Amino acid sequence: MAPSEYYQHIFEVVSQIPTGKVATYGQVARLAGYPGHARQVGYALFRLADPASTVPWQRVVNAKGQISYSPRRYGSDELQRVLLEAEGVIFDTQGAIDLQRFGWQPDKIS
Repeated sequence: MAPSEYYQHIFEVVSQIPTGKVATYGQVARLAGYPGHARQVGYALFRLADPASTVPWQRVVNAKGQISYSPRRYGSDELQRVLLEAEGVIFDTQGAIDLQRFGWQPDKIS
C-alpha cells in the first residue's frame, strides 16, 4: 500500500472524531485497520502538511490521555492543548484528559 493511501485511511478515521472528544493513537490505528501501528498514526499526523486541512489532528492523544510533547513539533503541542480546550476538553493538573469522559467511543466507522 502506498504511504498516501495508508495515511488517507488514518485521516478518514481522525476526521470522524467529534468536536470535544479525543482518541488515542492506538485506537486510531485499530479503527483504520492497522492494529499495533500507533506510532505510524503519529507520523501521519505530524506530516499533515496542509495548514488548510480539515483533519482534526489535535483530537489524537497518547494512551495516557496526554499530549505527546516533542521538540520536533515546533510548538504544535501547545497549539494542540489550546485547540482542545477551545472544544471544551478539560485537562487535569497533570496535563491528562479523562478518557472516560472525553474519549471517543464509536459504534462503527463510516
